[in-house]
Amino acid sequence: MRKLAILCLMSAFTFAQSGKQDGGGHTYHLKATPTTVAWGYYDAAAAPVLHIHSGDTVEFETLITNSPAGLEKAGLPADQVQQSLRNIYKQVTNKGPGGHILDGPVYVEGAEPGDTLEVRIQKIELAIPYAYNAFGPTRGFLPEDFPYHKIKIIPLDRERMMARFAPGIEIPLHPFFGSMGVAPPPEYGRVDSAPPGIHAGNMDNKELVEGSTLYLPVWAPGALFEVGDGHTGQGNGEVDITALETSLVGTLQFILHKSTGQNYPRAETPTHYISMGFHSNLYEATRIAVRQMVEFLVNEKHMSRDDAYMLTSVAGDVDVTQLVDGSVGVHVMLPKAIFVP
Repeated sequence: MRKLAILCLMSAFTFAQSGKQDGGGHTYHLKATPTTVAWGYYDAAAAPVLHIHSGDTVEFETLITNSPAGLEKAGLPADQVQQSLRNIYKQVTNKGPGGHILDGPVYVEGAEPGDTLEVRIQKIELAIPYAYNAFGPTRGFLPEDFPYHKIKIIPLDRERMMARFAPGIEIPLHPFFGSMGVAPPPEYGRVDSAPPGIHAGNMDNKELVEGSTLYLPVWAPGALFEVGDGHTGQGNGEVDITALETSLVGTLQFILHKSTGQNYPRAETPTHYISMGFHSNLYEATRIAVRQMVEFLVNEKHMSRDDAYMLTSVAGDVDVTQLVDGSVGVHVMLPKAIFVP
């Protein structure tokens, strides 16, 4: 049955199975094409472009979130615009309400509401030698101060892993995906890719680099994972609404955990546990993030609620993730080193 499913997918979508075994699972390669992307939405009713099993790994080729015309107008030579981006802009008509070009959805066999999908971010690589940053008159944190459009093409030095922002200004590169998420509950319908939520999505969390792990609650059969919105760097807040936006290649492994009852996205890095909160109000987003850390400590570290609250206060850092995606983001960073063996 599994071979039949793979053969059917190969006839309809562009991806290649490498045949490599990794941790007992298969490794797949998923390109961004007009038939393998979801443009601007997460949706439990979306048709999957790839079926995988727990333990499998997928290499995703994701695309920059800007149009070929927009990039060329900003001064990028036409021959540096990826052909795959041109193809998608010409051929995809089922799009919106958001603007992100997301790979997927990927269906994880056996995933059901109430489960947790663990996403191990094994590798993230640059796909192109440039990024862009832009703002507009009705977007960002200070639209009244910058009531016009501006876009800047920023060269990337792959060897030194630096962005050459301007003469005398270089920014270290730390690639991550601004958007990773699953389908929301079916009753939500198609949701905009811009605001993050209980499905995760456009979290714009710069901590989710190579080596980190994301834990997503499953809300729909198959989970329906999507990824995109590549960033090579970003400041907390992402105040003008964009980061160092670029195309990335990411290798992600998926592990399914059954009947966990997890109800909100969370993550961890090699050094920190991360809770998150998303809301249209910054204060409420902060309350969610702090409560999520308390809940994590109670459930996973078996602490009392009082001690969990106190520990979050004395050892946790509450950071503003982003201020510009409709639902703002807050995350709490708790160092692992404080837990003595």
